Amino acid sequence: MTCKDEERVHPRIVVMGGGTGLSVMLRGLKEKPLDITAIVTVADDGGSSGILRSELQMPPPGDIRSVLTALADVEPSLSEMLKYRFKNGSGLAGHSLGNLILAAMTDITGDFVAGIRELSRVLAVRGRVLPAANQAVVLKAEMEDGSIVSGESSIPQAGQRIKRVFLEPEQVDALPEAVEALRQADAILIGPGSLYTSIIPTLLVPKLAQAVLESNAVKIFVCNVMTQPGETDNYSVGDHLEAVQLHVGSQLFDYVIVNNGEIPPQVQDKYAEQGAKAVHLDMEEVTKRGYQVIADSLVLFRTYLRHDADKLSHHIYQLVENWMIRKR
Repeated sequence: MTCKDEERVHPRIVVMGGGTGLSVMLRGLKEKPLDITAIVTVADDGGSSGILRSELQMPPPGDIRSVLTALADVEPSLSEMLKYRFKNGSGLAGHSLGNLILAAMTDITGDFVAGIRELSRVLAVRGRVLPAANQAVVLKAEMEDGSIVSGESSIPQAGQRIKRVFLEPEQVDALPEAVEALRQADAILIGPGSLYTSIIPTLLVPKLAQAVLESNAVKIFVCNVMTQPGETDNYSVGDHLEAVQLHVGSQLFDYVIVNNGEIPPQVQDKYAEQGAKAVHLDMEEVTKRGYQVIADSLVLFRTYLRHDADKLSHHIYQLVENWMIRKR
């Protein structure tokens, strides 16, 4: 068997989205024998990413940096250093070191994608990390009262129910490598993450959505554990799926992975103070629409409630393996 043949043994999985939930999941997936490509949103405009995006005219690095760190094969201390956020210093306060390094690599290589590629090599990243597009986009939302809110960081603060989100420019060019990764994928995984500001924006890039729709890969949606104030207040699992379908124009997924584990009352109370609650699994509604549901106790609580990366990655790997066996 040649080296090229050996490289193609592992199933090819493409993961789409952004935010903390995606990074947590990837820490589990990278331990599985999978060929991982992460396609990450470029709609972020808040905090350090927003400043670098505005001042350096580059795509926002924050979500990319989080994914690179999650997939990196480095000492834990280096991962912590990349996440470190400066607390003081004129011009430095609020920036994470990883964002600044990625900005530097972009400047050195002359291109954001090349900068990501080079930093991936330095960090021994297990897989590929690609932006959805090689340019920043502005995310806008039409609220139920007809008002338009501009900016990813402003949308959850609007105090209105979201009707739809859209990109500006709407015809942003997808990164060709991202489109090709979707075409070659054995599995496409979307979520977890902020529904309207991380997940859907990636699917709004026209050629990416089309590639997902046309793919024969197994398509899996990982639903969030908790609702997100200002985005998914009182949403059920079915509401999350419906929002994706309304934006894409078609039902995407074969499987939905959801948490059905008990969340301790004290943890529920903590999140209730912020306006969040557990996402309700409306099983009958979801299965009636043709989705196959994988439900398990998938949460861990330390400082925050997060998916159990090991259990979640086990379910994903089993689904991908079974799909590959059926295809043979």
